[in-house]
Amino acid sequence: MFVLDLKSGVPICDQIVNGFIKMKALGLISAGDQMPSVRSLALKFSVNPNTVQKAYAILESGGIIYSVKGRGSFVSDDESAHSAVLDRARSDFKAAVSAARDLGLGSLELNKIINDIYKEEEKC
Repeated sequence: MFVLDLKSGVPICDQIVNGFIKMKALGLISAGDQMPSVRSLALKFSVNPNTVQKAYAILESGGIIYSVKGRGSFVSDDESAHSAVLDRARSDFKAAVSAARDLGLGSLELNKIINDIYKEEEKC
């Protein structure tokens, strides 16, 4: 499970969404796995159940999870969940690049940052 950072400035709902997306991307949760109940996750993180419910609604609208009435929420099949995870990654990346551009970073500098990240990954 992931950890919430209450001091990060990132809304708790978004942290929950991103946490499950990351877990899916890393293979920590698989198609058909049952998600924790809204109530149990709210208790675990000491947050309002409405916050968890909103995160689950976002995950469901993105195709990452689906709900079965009376049974709970489950991770979607690998292909649709994988597509949703990649779409989210692309969207987040575009937003980050746009923000960096607005702060004055040029394409050469952004490419260097990307290449450095991949070089660091290869060393591990």
